[in-house]
Amino acid sequence: MRILLTISYDGTNFNGYQVQVDKRTVESELNLAIKKITGEDVKTIASGRTDSGVHAVSQKVHFDTNSTIPPNKFYCALNTVLPCDIRVTSSKKVSDTFNARYSAKKKTYKYSCYISEVENPLYSRYKALLKYSLDLEKIKKACKIIEGEHDFKCFLASGSSVKDTVRTIYSIKVVKKGELIDFYVTGNGFLYNMVRIVVGTLVKVGENRLELSTLKKAIETGDRNLVGKTMPSNGLCLYNVVYRSSLKNVK
Repeated sequence: MRILLTISYDGTNFNGYQVQVDKRTVESELNLAIKKITGEDVKTIASGRTDSGVHAVSQKVHFDTNSTIPPNKFYCALNTVLPCDIRVTSSKKVSDTFNARYSAKKKTYKYSCYISEVENPLYSRYKALLKYSLDLEKIKKACKIIEGEHDFKCFLASGSSVKDTVRTIYSIKVVKKGELIDFYVTGNGFLYNMVRIVVGTLVKVGENRLELSTLKKAIETGDRNLVGKTMPSNGLCLYNVVYRSSLKNVK
């Protein structure tokens, strides 16, 4: 049977999601936990990979098993053997045609910041420090420029070998509460470091160091040098994955 897990993790002490030789990753810890409770070497498929230091509140992972553990009890069993910085929040049986990666319709990432002159040790693991206030109205105008289907080459990190850089950003929402600012970016897929560069660009716009006309030019030309920096990984969290209409119950 095929099991779908929803997992949450603090990415601080991981070298990203994907298995790497001699490095601690989320996938390697999850695979080890599954083997401990089932005795099986399974292949897990995630909705996507997260980089070193990036967190997740709702990563989706599927795998096939012959175990007799009830599907809705897998999360309980796994949490008894997983390290404390990973937790499975739910488990369920899904169709054999379901694929945690390819059945996904859209994903939302949350990027969290705070504005302060001094670093706050209670925020440092999960939020990026900004030292200047931001023009939120200008940022919202920039969001509208980025939203939609575009060639997002300008938001692609150097060193990536991906050929197709066209993606669709369905929405970018900015929520400010006091000194805290969260960016919610929803799209059908993302390039390497894309969300972190998008947020870096919006921050630069909000600091009045990047004009909206320059942002438009960057998207039109694909010039990476025209947009903002790549924000630190600690502020990024995989927030939600939504699946196709036939799988509306998978959230």
